[in-house]
Amino acid sequence: MLEYNTIHCGDTFTLIKEVKDASIDLIVCDGPYGVTENSWDKISSIQMFNLDLIKRFAPKLKDGGALYLFGKPDCIDFIDYREFLNLRSKIVWYQPSRLAQGRINYTNNYDIICYFIKGERPKCYNLDAIRVSQLVELEHRLRCESVPSVTNGKFGKTKFNAKGKNPGNVWGDIKQLTYKSKELVCREALNTIQKPEKLIERIVLASSSPGDLVLDPFAGVGTCPVVCKRHQRDFIGFEIQPDFVKIANQRLRECHQTL
Repeated sequence: MLEYNTIHCGDTFTLIKEVKDASIDLIVCDGPYGVTENSWDKISSIQMFNLDLIKRFAPKLKDGGALYLFGKPDCIDFIDYREFLNLRSKIVWYQPSRLAQGRINYTNNYDIICYFIKGERPKCYNLDAIRVSQLVELEHRLRCESVPSVTNGKFGKTKFNAKGKNPGNVWGDIKQLTYKSKELVCREALNTIQKPEKLIERIVLASSSPGDLVLDPFAGVGTCPVVCKRHQRDFIGFEIQPDFVKIANQRLRECHQTL
């Protein structure tokens, strides 16, 4: 059995066999996208690669456990994952600041985060932990609450919440890292490997609780393990590159938990 709260150096497809079935509450999978020239990203078919991951991950999840799978817009097109997991949402991580490189097509300004669960109902979904500001629609929302369908009808639960609103399935409020980002650990990790802590934090807070076990099968430089440690989640991390494991462990040593 794999040790918890450790980043294990090795190949995901080998290490996943050592994870006990029905033991994982949440999987955060930011693996290959199949779009760059990096050796680790050269995948003949990203769809079949992701289907293979889904098949291997599904038995490891508890009933109601969640898988968040990162990718480009076509990352799960043309594959049938329904036998293994239930797709609850395709979250759009919107990045309008990306350079407009398109010459004969529209520039892609978003990535996809596929939110799956095992079974029909999520084990947990902590909305209050991830609410965002109402911002400009606050006045409109307050005005709408005076209509009969809300005050006396079935839409009463949509009333204004002082803690904020559901972030929805388009996340444009969390920006990708740049060369100037303080949390960027190295240029090699920019864009393709290191995600913002706020992005991973939203996922971890939404779909796990303190004491839950989170699996990060492509840990990179350790962003998900750091977020887990900070918020009192146990984790198991896999990373094949020793240099990244070293960086991740240094980040973990410097991390302070949020009490």
